[in-house]
Amino acid sequence: MRTGLTATEQLWPPIRQAYAWVHQAAHLLANAEQRDVSTLQQAYQQLLETMTQQQDQLGTLAPAVAHFRKVTESYWDGLFQYEQVKDLPRTNNDLEQFFGTARHIERRVTGRKRASPTLVVRGSVRVVAAGATRLCCFSAADLRLTNVSAWQALRQHLNSRHESRRRQLRFRRDPQAYLASLEQRLLTPSLPP
Repeated sequence: MRTGLTATEQLWPPIRQAYAWVHQAAHLLANAEQRDVSTLQQAYQQLLETMTQQQDQLGTLAPAVAHFRKVTESYWDGLFQYEQVKDLPRTNNDLEQFFGTARHIERRVTGRKRASPTLVVRGSVRVVAAGATRLCCFSAADLRLTNVSAWQALRQHLNSRHESRRRQLRFRRDPQAYLASLEQRLLTPSLPP
């Protein structure tokens, strides 16, 4: 055991430094000090700059800093959303658990192992409704329309998704007939002569 520790002794300082940076990043994201978003972003950006300036000290772990920065840049827009939106979870674990529960309930209700087509088409409404009813009970007054134009826009969106699914089904059933009807509609003049 002593031989292994001696042989890898020069590898430990870079590992300690890399883990210190990762723990510092996690500490900043946890925001235990309750900093405002702009201060938090500045501190995180400063950590990324420090990592970049000192990455040569990590030896073979230096490419990990570039990878860490690349991944951070790709998530940057949503990295601090939990601080800006009330009750938004810090990680997506709660959201994944919510969707897993919705999928489990859907399976029990329908007996299907896969998602039902209606869940695919109307999932944006059905999943939210299922989650909301688990949180509290709603009365008839709560369900009354308050914004008719938003409701109509949502209905139009759902109907367009439903129509898209219908077209896919028609194509799968008889591709030749579907393409022939499209061609006929294309060749028929839409404006009167």
